[in-house]
Amino acid sequence: MTSQPLARITPVQRPAAAPLMRRHKAAIIVRFLLSEGADIPLTDLPEELQQDLTQAMGQLRYIDRGTLADVLGEFASELEQVGLAFPDGLAGALETLDGRLSPETAARLRREAGVRQKGDAWARLAALDSDTLLGFFERESLEVSAVLLSKLPTDKAASLLARMPGDQARRVAFAVSRTEQVTPEAVYRIGISLATQIDQAPPREFVKPPANRLGEILDISNALTRDTVLTGIDQDDADFARALRGVILTFADLRHRLKPLDAPTLVRTVGDEDITAIISGATAEGDIATWEFLLSNMSKRLSDQLRTAARERTTADTATTEAAMSNVIRTVRQMQSEDKLELLPIPDPED
Repeated sequence: MTSQPLARITPVQRPAAAPLMRRHKAAIIVRFLLSEGADIPLTDLPEELQQDLTQAMGQLRYIDRGTLADVLGEFASELEQVGLAFPDGLAGALETLDGRLSPETAARLRREAGVRQKGDAWARLAALDSDTLLGFFERESLEVSAVLLSKLPTDKAASLLARMPGDQARRVAFAVSRTEQVTPEAVYRIGISLATQIDQAPPREFVKPPANRLGEILDISNALTRDTVLTGIDQDDADFARALRGVILTFADLRHRLKPLDAPTLVRTVGDEDITAIISGATAEGDIATWEFLLSNMSKRLSDQLRTAARERTTADTATTEAAMSNVIRTVRQMQSEDKLELLPIPDPED
C-alpha cells in the first residue's frame, strides 16, 4: 500500500458550533473578568439575573481562544455604542435620584410601584429606633421575633428585651432557642419582609416622639405655663402627662440630674449674670436647693464671688429669674447634645 505525503491529507472539517446565547456570552465575560482579578458587584443584579448567570456558567465547559476573542470583541463593540445608560427600572431611578427628590415623593413612588428601598435589610432594621422595633415584636409571630432579636446588635437586643412585658420577653427569649435550624434564605426573606413594612409606612414629619417635643418646649417655659399645661393634659390624657413629666427638665431637677463634676463647667458656660440673677431672685425651695448645689461643687473662691455679686445686685424680679433658669436649662440641653455632659437617671420618687 502506497502511503500519501502528509501534506496532501485533507483535514476533517468539524461541524460549526451552535451560536452562543446571550446569557452564555455574559457568563464568558464574567468568568474572564474574574480570572483577571476584577471585582464585579454581582449582588447589585436582580436575583433572577444572578440565578440565570450562575446556571449559564454551570452549563459551559471549555471555550477556545477564538470564541473568547469573538465574545470579548462583540462586548467591547456594544460598549462603544453606548452613549448613556439609565438605571434599571423604577428602583434604580429612585436610587439615582436619592436625596434629590422630596422624601414624600420618593416614599409615594415606592409605595405605588411596590419598590422597596435598596440596601442591606438587616442593617436598616438595626438602625431603627427602639419604639419602632418594639412594634415589630408586638405584631410579628414568635418565630420572626426570635430571628429579629438574634440579628440585632447585642446591646440593642438587650435593651428591647428589658422593655418588653415580662411574659412577652420570656416567650421571645425561649423562641430564640428554636432558631438553630433557620436557614440563611429564611433569615434573608424575613429581613426583606420587615424592611418592606418600613418602606410602605407613610413618611413622618417628626422624628422625636410627641412627649419629647413638647417636653423640650416646656423645659424653658415659665413655671406657671408649665404647671397649667401639665394640669390640663393630666385631665385629658394621664398617660401622656406622665410621659411628659418623665422628659421635662426643670432648674429644680438639676440638683438630682447633674453630676457634681459638671457643675463648674455649666456655671462657667452660662455666665455670672444669669447665675447671680437666680441666686438673688429664686424663692421656690427646689430652685434654692439647686443653686446651692451648683455653688457647693465649685471652688470656694468662685462660689463666694457669686454669692457676693448676688447680694450686691438688685433682687431679680420673677420674669428675670425664670428667664435665667430657662437659659440654664437651654445650656444643659445644648451641652448634652454635644456630649459635654451626661444627665443622671430620673430618681425614683420612693427613694
